[in-house]
Amino acid sequence: MVSSAELQERLEKIGLSEVEAKVYIALLRLGSAKAGKIAKDARLNRTSTYDGLKRLLEKGLVGYRVEANRKVFSAVGPERLTGYLKEKEEFAEESLPALKAIWLQPKGKHNVTLFYGNKGVKSVFLDMIKEHQPNCVLDSEGQFTERMPDFAKFFVKQVEKYKIPIRHIVREGVDIKPSKTTQVRFVPRGAASDAVTNIYGNKIAIILWSDTPEAVVIESKSAADAYRNYFEVIWKAAKD
Repeated sequence: MVSSAELQERLEKIGLSEVEAKVYIALLRLGSAKAGKIAKDARLNRTSTYDGLKRLLEKGLVGYRVEANRKVFSAVGPERLTGYLKEKEEFAEESLPALKAIWLQPKGKHNVTLFYGNKGVKSVFLDMIKEHQPNCVLDSEGQFTERMPDFAKFFVKQVEKYKIPIRHIVREGVDIKPSKTTQVRFVPRGAASDAVTNIYGNKIAIILWSDTPEAVVIESKSAADAYRNYFEVIWKAAKD
């Protein structure tokens, strides 16, 4: 059976705040109750409870009736969550053209972008797919497959779907699982590196596979060309 803590985490993932999730779960348990009892069951102070109830009322996830001039709250059936999510999705779709128009407006170009955490690094790999450009990879130790196995499989499928050429230089002895469009060459054993360089199009992505991965993407034709020339020197000297 799913615990209250797990339910709370799931509700937060679909867009409820911590307080909203606690209040909603408390109301599901209680059936209907006044704010004070809800606060006690949810282990929240009254102010936070009232704020949570107000926001849940606005979302249509809670209703109330008046008894002796006091509001008695009750949770709307959980199936309402599906409608709530659908409304959010429709709102996002309606807003997308306007948001995209703002995003596409001319603005100062940022040549260096930093990404943090697994989601940030995923954004970099998705950009590689979107660019559809040949990719030169240097100093990989197989961290991508090891740290993000499911997403790595998705990435390989997309690379093969769009037939994106990849050339991969690794140390001798490193076991990697290349895509069908990947060529691999080896250089003599040396010190392992947590930093992997990807050169694609006019971009250089340096991914640092630390405990919490980070990435730096440099967008510059001259810099990408310089890195690519350096890669070519190593590629020619490397072994099949």
